[in-house]
Amino acid sequence: MQQSRTFGTIGGAARRLRISDILTTGRSIVRPSEAGLKSAHFNKPWLAFGLVAPQLLILLFFFFIPSYKALSLAFVQVDPFGGTQIFVGLTNFYNLFASPEYRGSALFTLWFAIAQNVATLLLAGLFAFATDFVIRGRGIYKSIILLPYAIAPVISGVIWAFLFNPAVGPIAQFLHGLGFEWDPNRRPFDAQLLVTIASVWKNVCYDYIFLVAALLAVPASLLEAAKLDGARPVRRFFTISLPLISPTIFFLVVMNFVYGLFETFGIIDAVTRGGPAGATNSLVYKVYQDGFVQLDLGSSAAQSVLLMLIAILFTVVQFRALERKVNYQV
Repeated sequence: MQQSRTFGTIGGAARRLRISDILTTGRSIVRPSEAGLKSAHFNKPWLAFGLVAPQLLILLFFFFIPSYKALSLAFVQVDPFGGTQIFVGLTNFYNLFASPEYRGSALFTLWFAIAQNVATLLLAGLFAFATDFVIRGRGIYKSIILLPYAIAPVISGVIWAFLFNPAVGPIAQFLHGLGFEWDPNRRPFDAQLLVTIASVWKNVCYDYIFLVAALLAVPASLLEAAKLDGARPVRRFFTISLPLISPTIFFLVVMNFVYGLFETFGIIDAVTRGGPAGATNSLVYKVYQDGFVQLDLGSSAAQSVLLMLIAILFTVVQFRALERKVNYQV
C-alpha cells in the first residue's frame, strides 16, 4: 500500500501526491554535486566545449604531443640533423644507468631538491610567523618578501651570480675578508651552494603566500584560549597553528619538489651553466645539454622520460609517507 498525502487543491478538487513523487521532484530541483561543488548545466554542448577548448588545445600542443614525441624518441638513435632514426630499444636507458655523469647528476638533483625544499619551508614559515608581530610597515614587509616572485628566474640567477662573483661580487669580497676561499667557478660545493641559495630566494615568496593565508585561517578562539592559559607565541604556533596548517605544508612540500626538479633551469643556466665540471648539472639541465648542445636527441628523450617517472615516484612516496600525518580537521 503506497503512502500518499493531500497536497493543495486544483479547481476545488484535492490533489493527492505520493511521498515518492515529492522526493523525486525535490531531487530533480536540487542536485548537489559531490564534495559540495556546484554543478553547471549547458543546454548547448558546443558552448561547454568552446569554454574548455583553449585549455584542451594547450594540453594537446604543450603536453600530449611533446610527451608522445619524447616517448617515441627515447627508443631510437637519431642523427644530429634528425634525418635518420634507428630503433635501439632500451639501449638509451641502459647507457644512462651505466653513465657516471648521469648518476652524479641524479645525486645532485636529489640533494638539491631536498635542501631547497627544507630551506624554503623554514624561511617562509619564519617570515609568515613574524608577519603578525610587524606592527608598522607591514605592507612594506610583505612587499619585500614577495618581490622575488615578480622577477624572472634568469634575472634572479644573474643577480646572485654578480653578488657572489669571486672577482667583483660584494658578498664574495666580504667572505674573502673573513678568510673563506669562495670561488663558485672552481669549487663544486660553492657552486652548488650558490645555486641552492638563488633557488630558495626565488621560491620562498611562493611558500610565504600560502603559509600566511593558512595562518590567517586558524581560528582565533583557539589562539586566544591558549594565550589565556599562558602559552607563549612560539608554543601556540607549534601546538595549535602548525597542526592546523599541515595540509598547506604538505601541498608546499610536493610543489617544492616539483620546483626543484623542473623549474630551476633558468637559475642554473644563468649562474653556473651546469659547472664547474658538471657539479650543478641537474637532471633537467642535463636534458637540455644533451639534447640541444650535444644533439643527442635519443639520450635526451630518454632522460626526460626518466625525469617524469622520478617526479611521479617522488609524489607517490610523499603522499604515502606524509599524507597520513596530515590533519584535515579544524
